[in-house]
Amino acid sequence: MEPSQALSLLGGLSPRQFMRRHWQKRPLLVRQAIADFKPLLAPAQLFELAARQEVESRLIARIPGGRRNEPAWQMRHGPFSRRSLPPLRRPEWTLLVQGVDLHHAGAHELMERFRFIPDARLDDLMISYASEGGGVGPHFDSYDVFLLQASGSRSWQIGAQSDLRLQDGVPLKILREFEPQQEMVLHAGDMLYLPPRYAHDGVAVASADGSGEACMTYSIGFRAPARQELACALLTRLADRAQDELSDLAPMLYRDPSQQATHAPAAVPSALLDFAGRAVQWALRDPRALACALGEYLSEPKASVWFEAGPERLIPGQGVRLHPRSRMLYDEHHVFINGEAFVVSGSDARVLRMLADERHLSANSLRRMSPGAAQSIAQWLSDGWLEAVD
Repeated sequence: MEPSQALSLLGGLSPRQFMRRHWQKRPLLVRQAIADFKPLLAPAQLFELAARQEVESRLIARIPGGRRNEPAWQMRHGPFSRRSLPPLRRPEWTLLVQGVDLHHAGAHELMERFRFIPDARLDDLMISYASEGGGVGPHFDSYDVFLLQASGSRSWQIGAQSDLRLQDGVPLKILREFEPQQEMVLHAGDMLYLPPRYAHDGVAVASADGSGEACMTYSIGFRAPARQELACALLTRLADRAQDELSDLAPMLYRDPSQQATHAPAAVPSALLDFAGRAVQWALRDPRALACALGEYLSEPKASVWFEAGPERLIPGQGVRLHPRSRMLYDEHHVFINGEAFVVSGSDARVLRMLADERHLSANSLRRMSPGAAQSIAQWLSDGWLEAVD
């Protein structure tokens, strides 16, 4: 994707202009971002996804006020059989289905339109089906999101506010005080971008033409790992790597031949603290270790993702493409695919980076690879991470 090319998806802005002016800064409303857009899934197909065990789904409903302090919201987690969903005509309920791009080719192709943002940040596509009046209440997300209206209409109120306190005793993260600054109604093909922590409230509204078309909104969300989460994940990977390296070596034990007799036996010796610091530095002694751990972490599929075994080899003339559920990244020295790291260089690095960027390789490109890289391709194909294409 050419970063300087104007896109109707971004209201005539180029990706470069959008990233400079709006990304993590201010909202953008685009009328007819995708002209004449039609839903990728009919409501019945979305309900079928919500009934599957491996698909994450939630049902959110507004319930009438009752006794004092009774929550006004109800939330249940799927899977949901069709009978367990409310009647379509009942107002004020919403079905959220997460990770639709992992299960539907059209949803995966839609996500491709947003690859002017690094894949390491792109998360998933969630579909919201809402009856009239349905929504999830005023809230904020900790990540960037594009809200594409797929069918029907939804009214949005948005506002930049500093008071992000949440209501108590509610199963959702709903703002205690919501201060909308703008209001707009999105119709099929319209899209709203919101930066992180920008308060918003979307409510399904009746179609202006009286068609009764279902309100479905597609949310293209992005990963924003918390510092604590990232530190924990990377330290765990570095520790595992260090443990593997030590398996064939005698462990270097702490020694303190100069330790004096102490009158404060519970005090941690400063020498032991120094030894611990050197141990952590030893785990990071390879300057590429942290980058490798980060690439593995970022490319690891979600726990619910699985792959079916593929063919053992390609037919002559065939190329390959990444399975829609595969995550592939690279840095200066490695390629990462589905949580595994491979050291690459030379022409192999160029070809595998092309696979990561373009998500497919021709037969001619495959022929330029070394035997070792070709063996990796064959293994990924057998594991189901790649698909054969003519």
